Amino acid sequence: MERNLTFVSIQEAVQEAYNLYKENTDGKNADYIPYLAQIDSRLFGISVCLLDGRSIEAGDTQYAFGIESVSKVHTAILALRQYGAEKLLSMIGADATGLPFNSIIAILLENDHPSTPLVNAGAIAACSMVKPIGDARAKWEAIVDNLTQLSGSAPVLIDELYRSESATNFNNRSIAWLLKNYGRIYDDPDMSLDLYTRQCSLGITAHQLAICGATIANKGLNPVTQQNVFDGAFAPQITSLIATVGFYEHTGDWLYTSGLPAKSGVGGGIMGVLPGVMGIAAFAPPIDEAGNSVKAQLAVKHIMNRLGLSVFSGDRVTITD
Repeated sequence: MERNLTFVSIQEAVQEAYNLYKENTDGKNADYIPYLAQIDSRLFGISVCLLDGRSIEAGDTQYAFGIESVSKVHTAILALRQYGAEKLLSMIGADATGLPFNSIIAILLENDHPSTPLVNAGAIAACSMVKPIGDARAKWEAIVDNLTQLSGSAPVLIDELYRSESATNFNNRSIAWLLKNYGRIYDDPDMSLDLYTRQCSLGITAHQLAICGATIANKGLNPVTQQNVFDGAFAPQITSLIATVGFYEHTGDWLYTSGLPAKSGVGGGIMGVLPGVMGIAAFAPPIDEAGNSVKAQLAVKHIMNRLGLSVFSGDRVTITD
């Protein structure tokens, strides 16, 4: 089925979602990370990036918040760029755990691999895989350069968030060394954990995340910079990873109600990918019990349903002026 949308109709849906949910007070900031607990809970922004590079925005789309677990997508892309799809599958995996994002039990249950690069264990393993092995500075540069290429502009490390995360990441320290025990971490565990903690502490805007989503939706071609960031053949694998575990144990419910592969983070961000159509991002700090932004979920879901869009519909979507 052919589905025709106009730029104005998308603009109206974005503004409508913003107006509907900007006063919502459900959820609470992630208080187990001191820096995140103090962020203004009223912040709220929505950004859509179309594949012609145009943006549609409402609210606080230029506010740089902690990227947190959304960064797992970007490092998974870097691992794909450096190793290829088969190596990523064999070294980490692509299975949803059905358990919380920081689960240690998931590693014990599947000790042959960390399951997926989009949970903490797999993301730490992905950071350990980043080349060049053994060189923390060069690995960090590769991680930041990759994210910069995907978003079209550089993220900025939030030092206070990095210090806050480093002081409270006891669970992730256990994960890193448990992976070492199973031979599923590929560089120094402490270095790999620090890289992961730092990447989660990068500041990103909803505007940048929407461009990242659009780059994936556009098969690796950044629609704003026109840079070919990754091989388009990887786009289905990236989108499938996001679709299977983007909202952790609530992923099935999310896909059922929104029809959009999307990745969340406890900093309040969500990045969605609608292949061949657009990238969409939303940000609001208060999260639910699974670590997903309440307002961002409501807004993105509203936009998708309002426009009648779904990755599962099979519709061919065209956007006109």
